[in-house]
Amino acid sequence: MFTGIVEELGRIKRLAPRAGVLFMEVSAEKTLLDTKIGDSIAVNGVCLTVVSVANSTLSFEVVSQTLKTTNLGLAKVGQAMNLERSLKLGDRISGHFVSGHIDCLGRMRRKFLRNGAWELEITVPPPFRRYCLPRGSVAINGISLTLARTTANFFAVCIIPHTFKYTNLSSVYPAGQLNVEFDLLAKRAAV
Repeated sequence: MFTGIVEELGRIKRLAPRAGVLFMEVSAEKTLLDTKIGDSIAVNGVCLTVVSVANSTLSFEVVSQTLKTTNLGLAKVGQAMNLERSLKLGDRISGHFVSGHIDCLGRMRRKFLRNGAWELEITVPPPFRRYCLPRGSVAINGISLTLARTTANFFAVCIIPHTFKYTNLSSVYPAGQLNVEFDLLAKRAAV
C-alpha cells in the first residue's frame, strides 16, 4: 500500500529481458534508504518487488502481464520514474490509499498552464469512466491527485508547480500513456 506521494525521481539505468521477464534497474537515493530485497516499491505507480539493492540502484523483475497493462512496457533507458516506498505502520498518509495495481492506461489529451498550475486532460477507456467522480482521488503515474473536472470523454487534474517539477509529469506529452489507478472508494461506490 502506498499514498501517491512521490519520494524521488529515479532513472532507468538498464533494461534486460531475462527468462521471460524484464529485468529493470532504476537509480535511487532516498528510496534506497532502509529498502531490502523483497520490499515493494511503486515505480510509476506500479507495485514492484525489489530483487536487488546495490550501488544506488534498485532492481526489479517485471512480468509480461505488467508490461502489457502499464506504461512500463514502453520504458526506455534514461527515462525518469516516479518512486515511492510502501507505507509502514505509523506513517503519515498525505495522499490517498494507492494499491499499486494499475486499472488502465490513460492517454494525455492536453497539457497546459492555467493560473500558475498545470492542467492535464486524460482520456481512459469507456469501462473506466464510471470511476471518474468529481473531486475524487486518482493516482497518475503513482501521483495522488484530485479530479478537477470530468466530462463524458475525459477528466482533468491540476498539478501544482512543485509536483510538476519533482515528478515525471513534466516529460509526458499529448498522446503519452499514463498509469491510472482510481481511488479504492470510487471503485467500491461504482459497483
